[in-house]
This record gives sequence, C-alpha cells and structure tokens, in this order.
Amino acid sequence: MAGLIDVLSQNTFLFYGVAFVVGLLIGSFINVVILRLPPMLEYSWKAEFAEFTETPFRENKPPSIALARSHCPQCKKQLSAWHNIPVFSYLLLRGRCHFCQAKISFRYPFIELLTALLTLLMAVNFGVGWAFVAAIVLLWLLIIITWIDFDTFLIPDQLSLPLLWLGLFVSLFEFSVTPAQAIQGALLGYLSLWSVFHLFKLLTGKEGMGYGDFKLLAAGGAWLGPELLIAVLLIASVSGLIFALVQALRKKGQAKIPFGPYLSIGILVSYLYGMQITDWLFPGL
Repeated sequence: MAGLIDVLSQNTFLFYGVAFVVGLLIGSFINVVILRLPPMLEYSWKAEFAEFTETPFRENKPPSIALARSHCPQCKKQLSAWHNIPVFSYLLLRGRCHFCQAKISFRYPFIELLTALLTLLMAVNFGVGWAFVAAIVLLWLLIIITWIDFDTFLIPDQLSLPLLWLGLFVSLFEFSVTPAQAIQGALLGYLSLWSVFHLFKLLTGKEGMGYGDFKLLAAGGAWLGPELLIAVLLIASVSGLIFALVQALRKKGQAKIPFGPYLSIGILVSYLYGMQITDWLFPGL
C-alpha cells in the first residue's frame, strides 16, 4: 500500500487517471444506491409500523444495494457485466436496453461522469493523502443525498448523520477545521435552519423545509466550521433560485422544491473555495 502511494505521489498524471477511473466506478455504485436505498427504507418503515401495530405485512422485500444483480426495469432481464461498464456501456448500447430496446435514462451515465470529474477535481485540489480520501467521501455522500432528495424530497438520516459524524472525526486531523470549529459549525448549522423553520411556521402556519435540511447543514458545519456556513447558505440560495427560475421559464415549475441539493452544492463549493468566497464577499475581515 505504501509503495502504491509513493508511485501515485511521484506520478501526478497517473494519480489523476486513477482518481478519474475510481470516480467512474463509484459513480456506477452511486446510481445503485440512489435507486435502491429509498425503497429499502420505505420497506423497513412499513415493516416496523406493521410490527408496532401488530398488523399483517406481506410486501416483497426490495433488492439490496450490494447483493442483488442489476436488471432492466422494463423487461426485468438480468444485465451482464459488459452492460454495466460506466458511461461506455451506455454509449455502446446507444442508450437502450440490450434485450428489449427500452430507453435507458441519461441520468445514469451523467452521474457516473459527474462523479468521475468531481473526484478528479478533488485529486487536483488535495493531491495524494488522507485529505483527498476525506474530500472524496464527502463528495460521494453529497452526490447520493442530492439525487435522493431530488427524487423523493427526503434526506435519509442513514446518510446525513454518518456525514455529520465523519465531519467531526475528520476534524481530529485538522485537514480543514479544528474539532472545536467542527462542533461549533455543526451546532450553528442545525440551529440556524431550525430557527428559520420555526419562525416561518409561526408567521405562515406552513413548514418551509424538512428536518433533513437541518441535519445536512449541521453535517456541512462539521466539515467546514461556523465561518463558512454563510457561504454555504448564500450559494445554496442563489443556485436554488436560478434552478427555480429556469424551471419557471420552461413552465415545468413545481410548488415543492428540495433544498438539500442546493445545500450540497454550497457545502462542496465552500469546502473547495470557501475562504476565497468569503474574502471576496467580506474583504478585510
């Protein structure tokens, strides 16, 4: 392992290539998590409710993330290994199932390529070392959270809470913040959105966001510390507003807009360029 690290440290372009390929592979796995985790959680909640209320529960258990083989959602035929090569299989199959010719969503290769490119960006920014490992773990979890929230308007605790605890753990190595800053950031992140939520509910009688958003910003605070949270919220608000305007112009707007994806963008951009952003926004501070 030490020898591999030495080789990657001495050959920058090899390290970048490995990071890109690993990003493609992880992107393929991320697609599986995004697709299968919500049904698994829903099944678990229903089973627990049935057990608590002592009512019959006969639903079939959904496929697991790691063990169940991939299959076409239309014809249900099991896919071969060459059907699952990130990005390249989509191109070789021309975006259609090998068996039934049903159209494959472009989102699958998009997420794979996005994950690869952002993993490469982390490699360029952090180089070989544990800081890079921490950064890509943050990145991959944020991508999963983003797309699950887009699909379900849900940020599972199974993702946000591990991200929070990982941020507190990583702070021990002081890659970006100290443990004290991580704790302060987690507290401020949670309480800031919690306060906005209750103030909005008091004034309007409506709930403007979910508790998952509080936990996600708390996780972001654990990774970034308290000072960069204003950059996170600014980036999240601007990117969310831009998306809403684009949707309105395309006449595809919806009353309910998930905030988690934009918080994820804010956390990721702030982790990479937060100090530059705050220096630009508040020069001299």
